[in-house]
Amino acid sequence: MLYWILIAYLIVAYFVPEVGIIALICMIGPVAMAFWKGRYWCGNICPRGSFYDKVVSRISPHKPIPKFVRSKGFRIFMLVFIFAMFGVQLYINGLTLAGIGRTFWTMILVTTIVGVVLGVIYAPRTWCSFCPMGTLSAWASPRKPRKGFPNIYVASTCQMKCKRCAKVCPMQLTPYDARGDEGGYMDPDCIKCGRCVAGCPISIMMMKKR
Repeated sequence: MLYWILIAYLIVAYFVPEVGIIALICMIGPVAMAFWKGRYWCGNICPRGSFYDKVVSRISPHKPIPKFVRSKGFRIFMLVFIFAMFGVQLYINGLTLAGIGRTFWTMILVTTIVGVVLGVIYAPRTWCSFCPMGTLSAWASPRKPRKGFPNIYVASTCQMKCKRCAKVCPMQLTPYDARGDEGGYMDPDCIKCGRCVAGCPISIMMMKKR
């Protein structure tokens, strides 16, 4: 239940601003890990991602994520906007440990609320489709298979008829596109959660390291 870490963070850092700087881990961690594991952090470690999956998903209509939020232009805009807002908050709160911690806390709170709103309008992981750290992680992800890279593999016997893997994918991707591909599914936004593997009705998908 990783989402409890998010809840505990928001409560504790509100009263003890210095604790807010811990959020730096969730800014550096996913990008650093992406170089050899892709967006693995987003699907298996991120407390906010867990919150969207376990809590927001219960009240979400699970509608299609708007295509424009996945566009390169929009994602670059959000990246610049979020970091600009971060800079403004730093100026307002000051460069003390408490001020920096409060800035991190404010950004996490606001973006989480935005994610929840989008989740109850569209799909739980809508925010994750253009999250600045997710975008940087996607850009840092390998574009070609490499040794030790965790990936989804789809057997050539997949007929792509049920598309169950796409229906259960929290990022609304299409793993079946990798049918018979020895390199596996290389979409940089795949968060390696394994739901497509678990949801395959005939068990012809697997997640393994190359």
